[in-house]
Amino acid sequence: MKSAGGSPPATLTTGDRMDPLGRVQASVRQGLDAVASEMERSLSHDVPLVAQMGRHLMGMRGKMFRPTLVLLCSDTEGRSETKAVTLAAAVELIHLATLVHDDAVDHSVLRRGMPTLNSMFSHQISVIMGDFLYSTALGQLVAAGDLEALRALTRASTQMSVGELRQLAVADHLSFSEADYHALIQAKTASLMSAACEVGAMCGAMRYREPLMRYGEFLGMAFQIVDDLLDYTERKETTGKPTGLDLREHKVTLPLIAALREMSPADRAKVDELFADDEPGEAAIAEVSRMVSGAGGLEYARKRGADYADRAGEALDGLPDTVARDALIDSISYVMERHA
Repeated sequence: MKSAGGSPPATLTTGDRMDPLGRVQASVRQGLDAVASEMERSLSHDVPLVAQMGRHLMGMRGKMFRPTLVLLCSDTEGRSETKAVTLAAAVELIHLATLVHDDAVDHSVLRRGMPTLNSMFSHQISVIMGDFLYSTALGQLVAAGDLEALRALTRASTQMSVGELRQLAVADHLSFSEADYHALIQAKTASLMSAACEVGAMCGAMRYREPLMRYGEFLGMAFQIVDDLLDYTERKETTGKPTGLDLREHKVTLPLIAALREMSPADRAKVDELFADDEPGEAAIAEVSRMVSGAGGLEYARKRGADYADRAGEALDGLPDTVARDALIDSISYVMERHA
């Protein structure tokens, strides 16, 4: 994979103390702490149930990658406005809202190894909490008084919702094409990463708004492809969810789409059988996973992910040579190496 400027992305050596994401976040660590504090204030509430769920979500909020992108993009020219922290918090609240709604729709019981809100309370309560997260994020954007940032993030929120509805409307899962898949992940994942980079640019690097938007879009596409690969390749302890969850939930992602084109009729029949079973067993899931790998589905997805990663690196060409730009380049390596 090539990075911006034609040089390979920096990788960690055995002697490096920080993990890849720690290296990416090192220059904005103080800002990320401020983002977390702002989120905690936003989720504090005099209704005990809301406050309880807010504390739980803060405990499972993950790696704060999207707020990291906001802060890094805002610092691309070596300067950043203080409102970048507020916008980064709003981005993460929107991201949390999508996770809460996804878990409710999928009836998931675990997220990052922790109980989901819908498993702890109810699907109805978790959906309403997701709405609360969205409205809280919008309130922060209104308070920031930045109409352009509000427009960018509401546009991304709309794309994510439409993407989810399109996915739920698919009647024949196995007719889902590669073009359908790319449109879906652009809406559900890449749109928010692109918006995160865009609003970051608005806080200190406005003249690089367009290339940073493209960077976020391509990075988001690569991110989701790698995430879908992890479902086939990583163990439960790594992902916090069972391997093969996508197959169990009859979700068709790029590895399966690519493999179906190469499968024999007999193997395709086994895939059809799995998707016809409302509750496929572990043996059937493992067998289809092996067939996907044997038919080249994983390798094809890796190549497509690498293509998007290359395009993300190229989008950074011409940006100033700053610590933030270096961290954005390292972010590409972080995304691609999650499956290693």
